Amino acid sequence: MNRILIGLLFASVIACTPKPKNIITPWSPYDETEELAANEDHEISRMQYKLIQSKYLDKNDIWADVQEQILYFTEEQYQALSPLIFEQDILDIQESIEAGQLTYEQLTQWFLYRIVKYENDSNMTLHTIISINPNAVAEARQKDKERAEGNHPIFGMPILLKDNIGTDGMPTTAGAHVLQENSSSDAFIVERIKAKGGIILGKVNLSEWAYYFCAGCPVGYSAIGGQTLNPYGRMEFETGGSSAGSGTSMAASYAVAAVGTETSGSILSPSSANSIVGLKPTIGLLSRDGIVPISSTLDTPGPMTRSVFDNAILLSAMTGEDDADETTAAAPEQKPYWQDLPMATLEGVRLGVNSQFLQDSLYQIAVEQVQAMGAEVVEFDPVQVNFQGFRTFLNADMKVDLPKYLADHASDNITIKTVADVVKHNLQDSLQRSPYGQALLDGIVEESISEAGFDSLKARFLSEATRFFETPMQEHNLDAILSINNFNAGHAAMAKYPCLTIPMGYLESGQPRNLTFIGRPWSEDQLLQLGYAYEQQTLYRKYPANYP
Repeated sequence: MNRILIGLLFASVIACTPKPKNIITPWSPYDETEELAANEDHEISRMQYKLIQSKYLDKNDIWADVQEQILYFTEEQYQALSPLIFEQDILDIQESIEAGQLTYEQLTQWFLYRIVKYENDSNMTLHTIISINPNAVAEARQKDKERAEGNHPIFGMPILLKDNIGTDGMPTTAGAHVLQENSSSDAFIVERIKAKGGIILGKVNLSEWAYYFCAGCPVGYSAIGGQTLNPYGRMEFETGGSSAGSGTSMAASYAVAAVGTETSGSILSPSSANSIVGLKPTIGLLSRDGIVPISSTLDTPGPMTRSVFDNAILLSAMTGEDDADETTAAAPEQKPYWQDLPMATLEGVRLGVNSQFLQDSLYQIAVEQVQAMGAEVVEFDPVQVNFQGFRTFLNADMKVDLPKYLADHASDNITIKTVADVVKHNLQDSLQRSPYGQALLDGIVEESISEAGFDSLKARFLSEATRFFETPMQEHNLDAILSINNFNAGHAAMAKYPCLTIPMGYLESGQPRNLTFIGRPWSEDQLLQLGYAYEQQTLYRKYPANYP
């Protein structure tokens, strides 16, 4: 038999040999009694959980949308591709694709495989994923065909969204049972991501109704998603809220980047708790249209990533004026925020240091470090401000804004019209739908402040919050102020000042801690440069040890 014939026969045998199939093991709810008992005496009262697993979401429904997409993706492929993907920045991944070492299809399959690897293990699951795009791999395959020079860096990158952000083809639940079947179209920022070639990989868990639901309850809990857990300490550390899933999914490397939303701390808190980079932009830089609201006055989406560079890329992919959100009309011209980062420096920058935070050793070290990098640091004593009535203000905003969202964006099968309807729905089965109560929703229903009273609160909060920052900034000619985690999130929310939070180390317990840069409105470009300079000199972030 000649060599050509032998070769043809061998090729035929190989072609007929079935590929090994990666069949996902079905998820079975586990007995969480011991887990709950172990946390009965947790020093943080809201971590004394009543339940961990969702009573409404069957993970097998999620895996059904994953199965065909990774049917022939093996552990060997996952391990082989890991050096090109795990903890790599967007531009590094794009370089690997350009070099022919990786495809967008493989990239997307790698993240889906990783999600199943950890989220389908009862000892490792973070209860982070709520839904998966069943067409993610097909979309990635198409991106491989459309590759071209000049594409935005977000092109072909798998992105996860907080599940209060409208997304075509996946429910938008805000974590609430009453919205479990809510099918809404793409929010404006999702349209922008898709227009630049980004792939929406799925939706992640959150504090239900963006943590304006129950009083003193766990952060990261929702009826739909269950209790989100922190990969740095699953039952030990809080996830932060309300963008808990956006934070935990980034820490555990479940996607290239994620989008969160913030009213007052909901990006800064989970970013800090999960040792990632989070940006709360100036109100109006990013559209809020198509996002389940708390407050049209204070709400904003924002990027949550593992690096400042990736944060700048995702931010730039979402910007744009939206006729449906008038606040975006005041935003500066769109720009590629990432391009100037390599030249960033702290040399000569004047940074304000809050004297009340200097007792925090990591903050003190960070201050010394930025000073060594050439920044001029000025210590100041914060002024006292009057924020009395803040909850009344949020009550009044949500009482109007949620019904407007339901009327404009909820699908036809959603029959609720008001916050009172949500409360009534939950009372039909409060043990399952609102196990921690719904005190904040009750407060919204009962709120009766007049329009004049609301306007007065709004004006006072803006004035007081602006005074909080501008007093030291003008007195000392500061470029930005340094804070910790989400410690000044409320001030920044009401002043509408942007914040960028970046890992600055870990406590002895292993709990993450972040340094937060706060600047004047529309100073995102400057904040990203300051943050990048600090990040590149310190490189504090490390991935959670149990999620390699």
